[in-house]
Amino acid sequence: MTTALITGSTAGIGAAFARRLAADGHDLVLVARDTARLREQATELHDRHGIEAEVLTADLAEDKGIESVAERLGDRRHPVDLLVNNAGFGNKGRYLDVSMADELRMLKVHCEAVLRLTSAAAEAMRERGRGGVVNVASVAAFVPRGTYGASKAWVVQFTQGAVKDLAGSGVRLMALCPGFVRTEFHERAGMGTDNIPGWMWLDADKLVAAALDDLARNKTVSIPDPRYKALMGLAKVAPRGLLGGISARTGRKYGPK
Repeated sequence: MTTALITGSTAGIGAAFARRLAADGHDLVLVARDTARLREQATELHDRHGIEAEVLTADLAEDKGIESVAERLGDRRHPVDLLVNNAGFGNKGRYLDVSMADELRMLKVHCEAVLRLTSAAAEAMRERGRGGVVNVASVAAFVPRGTYGASKAWVVQFTQGAVKDLAGSGVRLMALCPGFVRTEFHERAGMGTDNIPGWMWLDADKLVAAALDDLARNKTVSIPDPRYKALMGLAKVAPRGLLGGISARTGRKYGPK
C-alpha cells in the first residue's frame, strides 16, 4: 500500500486525484484549508474504498502551512510515495488592477510552496530510490498572459530542471498543464465562464486519468488532451509578438469579466 499527499484536495483537480488514487488503493494525506471539508472527504473516501485518509489542515500562502506539509513529506516512518502539488488560485483582474498583496500570495502558493514541498518530498524519495511528484501548472504557462501564467511557467521550468538533476535517482517529476477544467476555480476567483466555448472545457476525472498515464510513461510535461496539445503546438511556432497580442485579446474575450 502506497501513500499519496494531495494539496488542494477538496475541490476540482485535487478532488479528482483523490478519487482516482483512492479507487486504485492508495492511502491518502489530504491537504487543504477547510478542516470540515477535509474530514468529510476523508470519511467518504475511506468508506467507499477502504483506504486510510489522513487530514492535514494547512494554508500554503503562510509559512506555517508550508512547513507543516513539508514536515509530513519528510516523515521517514510514514513515507509519501506520490506528491500532487495542486493547490492554487487565480486573481480577478489585469496586471496592476490586482493588489500586490494578492499577487504575492499567489506566488507564495504557486512557486514557493511548490519549491519547498517538492524539495521535501524528493529528498525523502531519493533516499528510498523511488517516488513521484506531480506539479499542477497550466497551459497558461506557454503563452505571455499575466502573472498567473508567469507563475505557472515557473512551475514548468522548475519541474523540468529538477527532472534533469534527479535523473537516475528513481524519483519521477512531471508538470501537469491542463486547460479550462470544470471545477470551482473560476467561481472562487469571481471569474465569469459563460464566454468560454464548450469545446475548451475538460473533465477533471478524465484529465487525472491521462495525467497518471503520462506519469507512468515518465513524461516530464503532460498536456492531457489532444485539443490543447494542438493549440500548444501552434503556440510554439507562432512569433512571440503575435502570440502576445493574441493572448491579450483572448484574455479579454475569455478571461474574467
